[in-house]
Amino acid sequence: MPLQTVEPQRLYRQIAGQLRALITAGEFVAGARLPAERDLAKQLGVSRPSVREALIALEVEGWVEVRTGSGVYVLDRSRRDDPPQAEQLAPAEWGPLELIRARRVIEGEVASLAAAHATRKDIEAIGSALAAMKEATDDGVLPLDGDRAFHSAIVEACGNAVLIETVERFWDARRGPLFTRLGGYFETVQSWRAAIAEHEAIFEAIRAHDKAAARAAMHAHMDKSHARFSASWRRAKARQTTAEP
Repeated sequence: MPLQTVEPQRLYRQIAGQLRALITAGEFVAGARLPAERDLAKQLGVSRPSVREALIALEVEGWVEVRTGSGVYVLDRSRRDDPPQAEQLAPAEWGPLELIRARRVIEGEVASLAAAHATRKDIEAIGSALAAMKEATDDGVLPLDGDRAFHSAIVEACGNAVLIETVERFWDARRGPLFTRLGGYFETVQSWRAAIAEHEAIFEAIRAHDKAAARAAMHAHMDKSHARFSASWRRAKARQTTAEP
């Protein structure tokens, strides 16, 4: 038998593969609720964020349904080849929570560099993006375009093409199906107002040319972002219920 190409698998895909195999084998039947994230993480010997990424991947692919405030339930695939709205994830798709951790490392240093090198024009671009974010939330819209413009303006201030392309790739992944689905549960206008306050701290540190404060503000923003996306499904439901239109 000829050798087959070996492709490295991301951890969340390995977890998803095990759960998919159990569903296929009938260990979890259609309509059954999967064990809680903390129990799956303990049984698999992995972190809860990795389990969450795997569950979101299975939902995107049409294997399970996440019901906020209740749990994750197996879908009935016996009568169709592909459930409605199911997507096939690319093998290289980054896990959203892992992406946030990577952004913390890279963009913390990017913010520090921006504080050291930002010109008046750079600071104006960052401030303009921040204003666009505030305007969007005032209109009841998630400020994703302004957010990308904000972080792009910061990395542009560094004047390093590799860093610019790296942050742009982060943002391309930010718009991928996994992050989009996870954001659908945890991103609201209300949560974004808290995030904008974090962006303001980053902006003020860069404007003051305070490298240490800019790095710390970016780290704090990424840590809080990770916490928001790692919150319990019950808290996600509560935010959706109380979110502004």
